[in-house]
Amino acid sequence: MLAACNQRPDTGHVVVSAIGDPPRLINPRRGHADQADLLYADSLAEGLVRFDAVGQIEPGLAERWIVIDGGMSYIFRLRDAQWADGSDVTAKQVVTALRDQIESESRNPLAPFLTAIDEIVEMTPQVIEIRLKRPRPDLLKIFAQPELAIWPNRRTGGAGPMRLAAAARSPLLRPAIDESQAEPDDQIDIQAEDEVRLIGESAARAIVRFAAHDSDLVSGGTYLDWPLVGLGKVAPANVRIDPAAGLFGLSIVNRDGFLADAANRDALAQAIDRDALTAAIRPSWEATAQLLPDALDSAAPPAVPGWSALSIDQRRAAARARVRAWAQGPVTLRIAIADGPGATIVYGQVAASLMAIGIDTIRVAIGQDADLRLIDAVAPYDSARWYLANACAMCGDDARRTLLAARDAPTLVERARLIAAADVALRDDVAFIPIARPLRWSLVALRLSQWHLNSRAWHPLNRLRPDTR
Repeated sequence: MLAACNQRPDTGHVVVSAIGDPPRLINPRRGHADQADLLYADSLAEGLVRFDAVGQIEPGLAERWIVIDGGMSYIFRLRDAQWADGSDVTAKQVVTALRDQIESESRNPLAPFLTAIDEIVEMTPQVIEIRLKRPRPDLLKIFAQPELAIWPNRRTGGAGPMRLAAAARSPLLRPAIDESQAEPDDQIDIQAEDEVRLIGESAARAIVRFAAHDSDLVSGGTYLDWPLVGLGKVAPANVRIDPAAGLFGLSIVNRDGFLADAANRDALAQAIDRDALTAAIRPSWEATAQLLPDALDSAAPPAVPGWSALSIDQRRAAARARVRAWAQGPVTLRIAIADGPGATIVYGQVAASLMAIGIDTIRVAIGQDADLRLIDAVAPYDSARWYLANACAMCGDDARRTLLAARDAPTLVERARLIAAADVALRDDVAFIPIARPLRWSLVALRLSQWHLNSRAWHPLNRLRPDTR
């Protein structure tokens, strides 16, 4: 009955609230990009491939591709596409843009994961080849990220599935007409229901808007604002939790004093009551003490800490003994965490856990100098190396060397072996304290029947409703 009461008629354009600032018509890799920026970029531009509604690879600028030479060469044939200004997409333009992306490490957060690329060449006006130094079976998933969308003109957009129908603080997007379709006349009759109004706003405003039936989707929810959902009187049928894969935990960003010793860092990891912390936010939120969610491309199962089978009381007793053995006086740690009601709950749980072993804490802003910094990130692709590299913000020499060796491994077998070794090295080094898997939520109107849960927690605006044209 609740679901029926909350059913919206499938009329009018789809209104989407993305949690964060209003969208900006810029290339999102050239600076900070939040949820609205990325959705905007993914709608107006695209790379060679893109993610569909369930997080799988679908064609983007490339209509098809093949992988040859044992995974060392990817050949893409571009579709007959036009940029937003009406000019034709050419292989030369795409090659130039891709070369810039892989060389711009300071501006592109994914550049460190593209080091396997040797060269990108134009074979014909519609065919390009990407040659690798070493095999990368996850390359397509990296190229599907909105940060790697190709923008020849930042003002007009790229060749994405949508076009800008009305520029405003909350822009209106309209499906792009694909001239390569057999019956182009069928595409001209665009209805209001095919259009999307994209709003960037706070979680509180987005939830209120949705509860008032003034929007159809709230996207980009995290642990920070999850406590607000229960106050919004939203029907349970509209609340969706993605099975997101990624990192949620404390990165050790200072190795001075008490944190200089791996055994002391391990004491912190033992002390945290993960079940109590996650239950304080959402009872079914999955806690974890291991870095990798599963083996992925590692040659071994995920490395787990030796204390993982002990009770919280046993773990805290051992951790308390380490703190008492510290001869340089009381221990106080600065914890950097973002703002939000969920962050306050998480900080309170972490502070209580550390207080139980004799450590005081100070909460600081996420960008300030700290000893521990909370990391909350969804994995862009399914490689154990992404987890390990992001957990190694400040890891020991052995762990770092093994991780770099895994990156440069000449074969997939050697890469898998070295990834497994790096996982063990990072566990022993305790450079990162896993707590849970990322919490990602959305509010979804039932009219958006093409919206699907997925491990990427990514929901493109052109894959919300069935195409009825």
